[in-house]
Amino acid sequence: MVCEKMEKIELKAATRDTLGKKVRFLRREGVTPANIYGHNIESIALQIETTLLKKTIATAGTSSLIALKIDGEKSPRMVLIRGFQRHPLRGDLLHTDFYQVKMAEKIKVEVPLSLVGEAPAVTELDGIMLQDLSSVEVECLPADIPHEIEVALSGLVKIDQALHVADLTVGKGVTILTDPEKVIVIITSRRVEAVEEVPEAAAAPEAAEGEVAEAAGQPPSD
Repeated sequence: MVCEKMEKIELKAATRDTLGKKVRFLRREGVTPANIYGHNIESIALQIETTLLKKTIATAGTSSLIALKIDGEKSPRMVLIRGFQRHPLRGDLLHTDFYQVKMAEKIKVEVPLSLVGEAPAVTELDGIMLQDLSSVEVECLPADIPHEIEVALSGLVKIDQALHVADLTVGKGVTILTDPEKVIVIITSRRVEAVEEVPEAAAAPEAAEGEVAEAAGQPPSD
């Protein structure tokens, strides 16, 4: 189980004067409004080309550092994507929030888990794999944040076998904060309950001679 880091990701942005409901005009021009904020850092309204922003979100997710180059500033700001909004029906990107980190201060962040390979208990024993956890919280310096943590499935060779957070391996300087006893994936058996067929004679016994069989919900005939 290995931590995977991303290569440097860069994104260009410009300061934004258009605020409030008027930002809809920016979106029509292919520009997405955004904000950058951080600890003891004044919030700044930004605007970013939507096409570039979408690619960055797909690549970086919320666990990879981005060198955000703002027009007029000499040095890029190191940021993480902290959230983005989409239109509930169309799925269009509406807004993005960036959190500016301090490279010398540790930060807590959710890192996704990536399942790698196949579990022999599934391919050979016809088991079913259930995933209970898709990410873990870690604490580290921004430069050490893993883009994802790989979870190797090759060691799952038995039914009812599980992998826990304690089984994860991370790089030096990275501390996993999620409960180590939490299950990531577990193998279960396919439980198929056999339904016994009831003999027709037993299911519908003949009425004794002289008795009148009453249909459910029907009064007996005169």
